[in-house]
Amino acid sequence: MATKKADTEKVESAEKQEKAAKATKTTKTAKTVKTEKAEKVEKVEKVEKTEATEAAKASKAKKTVKTEKVYKSRVQEHYEKEVVPALIKQFGYKNPMQVPKLVKIVVSSGLGDIKDNAKSIQIAQNEMKLITGQQPVLRKAKKSVANFKVREGMTIGLKVTLRGKMMFDFYDKFVSIALPRVRDFRGLSADSFDGKGNYCTGMKEQLIFPEIQYDQVEKIRGMDICFVTTAKTDEEARELLRAMGLPFKR
Repeated sequence: MATKKADTEKVESAEKQEKAAKATKTTKTAKTVKTEKAEKVEKVEKVEKTEATEAAKASKAKKTVKTEKVYKSRVQEHYEKEVVPALIKQFGYKNPMQVPKLVKIVVSSGLGDIKDNAKSIQIAQNEMKLITGQQPVLRKAKKSVANFKVREGMTIGLKVTLRGKMMFDFYDKFVSIALPRVRDFRGLSADSFDGKGNYCTGMKEQLIFPEIQYDQVEKIRGMDICFVTTAKTDEEARELLRAMGLPFKR
């Protein structure tokens, strides 16, 4: 009888252990299913949040693009609104693309008197940078000339080429601020065209520009300013520059 009781107790304990193991397995599987579901929900929520943030950024970018205004010089606006129709009427252009326009402005200055002085060259370079708002290029001698004491590769000048926005800003400053400060100014010569629609003029001193301070000038230095246009004749170029505000002698 004792052995039978012991066997039954063993069987019952084994059954209990199996049931407990099954219960733990079921709880584990339920927990894993719950965690997997929770992870899936979290992933979906993260994806939705990222999509919402991207959509918000895109809408903000669109709003900023709409609100931002593209800067245009008043000279450029004057050319597009008034100069182009006036030239079409005067010369009878069939296409607005035939109307001549200002392509670039080249500002240059000779440094022959200070070609051996690196400090003076740097001062002149900084002055032209202030005037034009662009770093000038140092021009080198292409050949040696003994009479002028010039060797090949020596710095003999500065040059700046202005296009686009910088060109229109410089033109506006030159016409409306610099030229009125010239002593006894009575207009620019109307005969300084090269026959291909380009106009060149010279300024005797850099003090006419407001960026240059008289106390900091080492030496009075002149410069050449060339206005390059797409005009085919000098008459068209003259009328273009006159309409854009360049004051010629009459």
